[in-house]
Amino acid sequence: MAVLSKLALPDRSIKDIIAQATNLYVSNRTRISRAVYLTLLIALVNRVRHAISEQKAASAREAAKRRSGTTSSDIPEATRKKKVELNREFFRALLRLLRVVIPGWRSKETRLLLSHSFFLVIRTLISLKVAEMDGAIVKALVKGNGRDFLMRIMWWMLIAVPATFTNSMLSYHQAELSLKYRTRLTQYIHDKYLSQLTFYGISALDDRIKNPDQLISVDVAKFSNSLAELYSNLAKPILDMTIYTWSLSKSVGGEGVVFMSLLVQLSANVMRTLTPPFGKYVAEEARLEGEFRFQHSRLIDHSEEVALYAGHEAEKDTLDKGYFTLIKHVNYILRRRFYHGVMEDFVIKYFWGALGLLLCSVPVFFKMPGQLAGAVVNMGDRTETFVTNRRMLLSASDAFGRIMFSYREIMELAGYTSRVASLLDVMDDIQAGHFEKKLVSSSGIEDNEAVLRGRGKVVESADIKFIDVPIISPNGDVLVSKLSFSLKQGDHLLVVGPNGCGKSSLFRILGGLWPVYGGTVYKPPFSDIFYIPQRPYLSRGSLRQQITYPDSLRTVRARGVTDAQLLDMLKILNLEHLVELYPEGWDAEAEWRDVLSGGLQQRVAMARLFYHKPRYAILDECTSSVTLETEKVMYDNAKALGITLMTVSHRRSLWKYHSRILQFDGQGNFVFTKLDADKRLKLEDEKEDLDVLLRQVPEIERRIGELTVD
Repeated sequence: MAVLSKLALPDRSIKDIIAQATNLYVSNRTRISRAVYLTLLIALVNRVRHAISEQKAASAREAAKRRSGTTSSDIPEATRKKKVELNREFFRALLRLLRVVIPGWRSKETRLLLSHSFFLVIRTLISLKVAEMDGAIVKALVKGNGRDFLMRIMWWMLIAVPATFTNSMLSYHQAELSLKYRTRLTQYIHDKYLSQLTFYGISALDDRIKNPDQLISVDVAKFSNSLAELYSNLAKPILDMTIYTWSLSKSVGGEGVVFMSLLVQLSANVMRTLTPPFGKYVAEEARLEGEFRFQHSRLIDHSEEVALYAGHEAEKDTLDKGYFTLIKHVNYILRRRFYHGVMEDFVIKYFWGALGLLLCSVPVFFKMPGQLAGAVVNMGDRTETFVTNRRMLLSASDAFGRIMFSYREIMELAGYTSRVASLLDVMDDIQAGHFEKKLVSSSGIEDNEAVLRGRGKVVESADIKFIDVPIISPNGDVLVSKLSFSLKQGDHLLVVGPNGCGKSSLFRILGGLWPVYGGTVYKPPFSDIFYIPQRPYLSRGSLRQQITYPDSLRTVRARGVTDAQLLDMLKILNLEHLVELYPEGWDAEAEWRDVLSGGLQQRVAMARLFYHKPRYAILDECTSSVTLETEKVMYDNAKALGITLMTVSHRRSLWKYHSRILQFDGQGNFVFTKLDADKRLKLEDEKEDLDVLLRQVPEIERRIGELTVD
């Protein structure tokens, strides 16, 4: 007996210790609660202060970098590649996009957000009421009270009506918000993309954006959908967790909720540390999707050339390589999501569930002070309390789980935000005259670096004048170091020279497409210069629009131009049959690039020139597919309209229509002088005769040698 009593002493001592600790806790519960809440408040203030100091330090580092003159072109490409992270840069980019998609407090998007938030609150309150009703139903079931049980079931069915309506409204609001966001962002991007020739700068002068069509049509939609989903997936769980935690704290005590929250937070931090960078993966997947789509677009654009070279096998290899690179990356993401999903499910569903059961058991095994002192008196009340707390805990756990799952969604949003924000940044840079392009110069760009970094001056003027302007090729070669010439209205200019000597670059500067790297350019405004290439652009639209492009029908009528006047322009070029060819006449629509031959396309482009009647016209081999008679009609009528012509052509038949010539030799030199067409034609004929004689010299020498031997 003595031995048994000794063995029982430790058990009694443990019970005594637990009882004393419980009594001590209950007597000092108010002080402990205040200490816990004060500690949490201090930790929160410390966290905010630390975040502010980090932002200040980041701003100071950026300012120091700007003062040191470090630019993105000085940093290696591998270093310049953006990392998709939840950092200050992400929040700044997201805030910029939010200002676009939600322009103000009185916008439709704000009203939708407020309405969405209202239904989120209603849904949470309904869920709280359902949790209480579940406990009451189980209580009636345990007590065996059939009448009370049936009444609770009826009320439970009645509350399902507003619950289902609220759920449907939440889904509707989310889809509507996504559509509104996409509309706002697409319109904003279109306004920037199609202004100040930004679309040309992105494709020709800057290589940071490889596939703007993918970004505008696909990534913007994904960003909008992700942003709309994230608000619902974050706002509702945070609201649920707040309300359910407050309700639970009334039943099981605030300290228990805080203690469990700390354990959950600790496990959440571990999960966040082990979470793969899904934002980076999503951005890379979008990039590979864009490249794969671009490869198909490129094959469509150059299908004729590929067919003539029988290059289908090589193109198939390229497409297969692009596709399998994409699929390899997608499979890698799926594997990482699998392992991450196993970890998430275990922690969120089972580990946190076990903690929740322990928390729900507190009112059952311990007598809580205050509201529970005399409440739990029988099995029914105890069961009701447990079921209600369990339901609220499951809802709170589910809410916290959705918040944890939303971290992955936030990282995906970060990936879309990074890509869309990079498009906006590049468009801002291009509109500000800043370009970044990897140049492959034939002589190396080191010697040309100073020229490429420089910027000249553009002055609006009635005449055209170049003063010491460098002409740069697309790959960074300096074709002409300092070009100087002047052209008055009425001085028709002929530009000649070998391929790659700077003719196209000169006209791109005149058209405002390329920057001026030095010197001074005096030129008319963009609207006074019209460009006709060798293969003119024919838009999608009616026959009338091919003549008046880019003017709309409203603009044409505002200018007072009638269809009869347009027909007169076509008659000059023998194109009036086009109107009679289609029953719709001027309103006929077709894929005009495929319907019209090369010669007809060039004549339509010349009719477009007659309609616009600019002060200057750049004609780049625009008569290569027409007869000499049609060419004469084109040039004579253009000059009669008072248009000053600047022509690039190797056809000698065009010399007589020009009074000035700018000749490049392909070695960096040029000659600008008056053009005497008759004299120059005679000299060219004499030169050709001499060339023929020179080619005969070796044959004559060989024959003389044979005669001498004989």
